[in-house]
Amino acid sequence: MGKQGKESVQKEINIKNRKAAFEYALQDRYIAGIQLKGTEIKSVREGKASIAEAFCFFEKGELFVKGLQITEYTNASFNIPDPLRNRKLLLHKRELKKVFNAMDANITIVPLKMFITDKGWAKLEIAIAKGKKLYDKRETIKKRELQRDLGRKIK
Repeated sequence: MGKQGKESVQKEINIKNRKAAFEYALQDRYIAGIQLKGTEIKSVREGKASIAEAFCFFEKGELFVKGLQITEYTNASFNIPDPLRNRKLLLHKRELKKVFNAMDANITIVPLKMFITDKGWAKLEIAIAKGKKLYDKRETIKKRELQRDLGRKIK
């Protein structure tokens, strides 16, 4: 007998931070695991997470993400974790050292994308980023508009 109750239909979970590339000049990128509690992974699999306001920080030599919102799982009955709690990011020691050494007054660590791997693990793509000035943002807008105009003329 085969698997009767489960279907292999799985939607792609890909939660993005669209403003990160506009607000920051991205440098190095890393893939980090996220330490979740209880039913948080079920909410992530449903796509009920937001990384728009999230940022990363170091505390006692460990990397955490703050502002990552994972909505409460609807079928959870008890022991529901706080949706905006700080979550630990899991990186190798050498990667943590690289990120920590890259930290400067104008450098921040921003989450770019949250996704689920083939094995079912929740991962967060983070980047070392430097804030853009207003004129850099205007330049980005001009380039985007030029690309749109070229795309319209080609069609």
